[in-house]
Amino acid sequence: MSEAIVVRSPAAGSLRRRITRVATGGGEPVEDSLSIEEPLEIRLSHRDAEARREQGIAITMRTPGDDAELAVGFLAGEGIIRRPEDIRRISHCGPPSPDKGLRNVLRVELADSVRVDLEALKRHFYTSSSCGVCGKASLQAIALEMPERERGEFAIPAKALRRLPEALRGRQNEFARTGGLHAAACFSADGQIQRSREDVGRHNALDKLIGSYFRDGGLIHPGLLLSGRASFELIQKAAMAGMGLVAAIGAPSSLAVELAEQENITLIGFLKSSGFNLYCRGQGLVAP
Repeated sequence: MSEAIVVRSPAAGSLRRRITRVATGGGEPVEDSLSIEEPLEIRLSHRDAEARREQGIAITMRTPGDDAELAVGFLAGEGIIRRPEDIRRISHCGPPSPDKGLRNVLRVELADSVRVDLEALKRHFYTSSSCGVCGKASLQAIALEMPERERGEFAIPAKALRRLPEALRGRQNEFARTGGLHAAACFSADGQIQRSREDVGRHNALDKLIGSYFRDGGLIHPGLLLSGRASFELIQKAAMAGMGLVAAIGAPSSLAVELAEQENITLIGFLKSSGFNLYCRGQGLVAP
């Protein structure tokens, strides 16, 4: 992958703002930290049978920083890229935003050998109640798109698993300032967090995490920790990345559990220091 991909961006994740804090007895002016939320447009440059084309394929509201990782994780989750060599270059383009001076358009140039099915990006039907697509149809569609991934045996003691929420909080620097960001982290079999990412969107946090590993050829640590709930789409991204165990501090949805069962992923919810719920048991194992 090109060296143009920046692993960590210096962009700020929060800003200070004067507010009025109201409590019993009145209000007082104070400064508060707010999580920055800005749009990111992902533009794709790719070659078809006739010529090289460029077009916008997605706009997401994100916390600035790690934009290249976010784009890579998104494209990997969509099955558009399968290996680091599929990307030729990633760079911001267009003028900075007039209010904060942020670069909010990212161009991803794919290798000539990569063919893109733009229809595959139209996945809004998974979440639209008006489209008539049921959960079963969504699971079948995912099964058809899922690439072959090796998931090695992964076991973690329950005691080490229960320590993970506190360890993650120690790494959530922007959350500590703002209280407004989600986090995703990978952990090893001894319960050590290896890498984490934050974002105002839970999907973006996971895309950033997956994208950071993608340049290494794939995910090294198959344990995934989510700071909030486990949704269908997050389990889908975990499955596409080859993760064998997903632990969420919040609750899983019904379709998330069904997809985890289908993809042989161990799914844990309501993880805390006193215990957790084991919703399905796949290749990732939890020892007593």
